[in-house]
Amino acid sequence: MGGRINTELLPAYGHSVMLIIGVTGGIGSGKSAATDHFLKLGIQIVDADIAARTVVEVGKPALIEIKKRFGPEILLEDGQLNRALLRKIVFETPAQREWLEQLTHPLIRNEIIHGLQSATSQYVILSSPLLIESGQYHLVKRTLVIDVPVELQLKRTCLRDCNEATQVQAIIDTQIPRAKRLVQADDIIVNDQDLTHLHEQVEKLHHEYLEMSTL
Repeated sequence: MGGRINTELLPAYGHSVMLIIGVTGGIGSGKSAATDHFLKLGIQIVDADIAARTVVEVGKPALIEIKKRFGPEILLEDGQLNRALLRKIVFETPAQREWLEQLTHPLIRNEIIHGLQSATSQYVILSSPLLIESGQYHLVKRTLVIDVPVELQLKRTCLRDCNEATQVQAIIDTQIPRAKRLVQADDIIVNDQDLTHLHEQVEKLHHEYLEMSTL
């Protein structure tokens, strides 16, 4: 996927555009564990999930529109978004999910671009579970997929979140299929072993990305 980057949107580093690595993976793949290690190595992370929460904070226009559509019960007592209820609604009703994405995706994209433009590390990572589906891959130079077999996704997520397998499978079914995600990858980390193995793979790519950032 390398080479389709829109350079007008990206931060400059010296006389060239900063190297931006998109990191994605399905639920339970270990994407956060991977980006946490990149962070420990001194690389800044722009997290699309954090951007998604930021655009619906109390007082933000998006939250006002969400309340208009779903009613006051979509808010918690303190005025914040009831994420669990909204998640249930959009998973059960595709039309509502489409409406929500049309509202929030442009706002999230702007928040992400601001984060990328503020980065100062030698390269920067955009971490996004919807990197491919949302079109955010247009913001990156390379795509790194953290990959695990679906069976391991189910096992890890059930243990982590104390969810039933059917609930986790429903989430997996809403995400881009594993095979399609892998086709889009420039780099792949297979995270089917322990944390030490994951860190070794991250460090190997880190050194490669450092070299790329100087070109």
